[in-house]
Amino acid sequence: MTATSSVLERVRQLVDPIVSDLGLDLYDLEQRGGTIRVTVDTPPGSTGGVDLDVIAVATRLISRELDHEDPVPGRYTLEVTSPGVERTLRTPHHFQREVGKRIAVRLSDTTAEERRFDGVLIAADDTSATVRIGVDAAGEPIDRSIPLALIDRARTIFEWGPQPKPGGPRRKGESRAATTTQEPVADGDSDHDTEEQP
Repeated sequence: MTATSSVLERVRQLVDPIVSDLGLDLYDLEQRGGTIRVTVDTPPGSTGGVDLDVIAVATRLISRELDHEDPVPGRYTLEVTSPGVERTLRTPHHFQREVGKRIAVRLSDTTAEERRFDGVLIAADDTSATVRIGVDAAGEPIDRSIPLALIDRARTIFEWGPQPKPGGPRRKGESRAATTTQEPVADGDSDHDTEEQP
């Protein structure tokens, strides 16, 4: 086990109970340079996502626990976020919880005849994923099973519903211009900073 994986395993042991107590799922945990990124999500099968208030609470609780236990050597930034509507699939757990969703896949083999494809993820286990990429001339499904080790990159595809025409009628209280808000970055009170991301 490398030093990084050892640190992440210790962080996971501390974060998992907090996330579970909040009724959430620890979707991912990564260390990128000086950043520890904790990605939380609603449990598999939930209809809603994680809102900013929940992210803020999770950030405070996780930050306090990491301050107390100090599992990460040196200075680092803690980032607590949600995976968003189009999420990266990196682990067997990711693939297994997204069965039934449409995904895009890129294979590691740059010489592969069909390196990029998309379809509906119909099955996944600890070593492979099966994607339904279409139907043949007889209407029979075409399924492609891929070892996870051969996947360079994969993500879910969010399928947008029909959009209103530009300049068309608005519902009461609806604005033509969309706005976004960004949460401020709060300085931690010990050796790490915290960030909250939707």
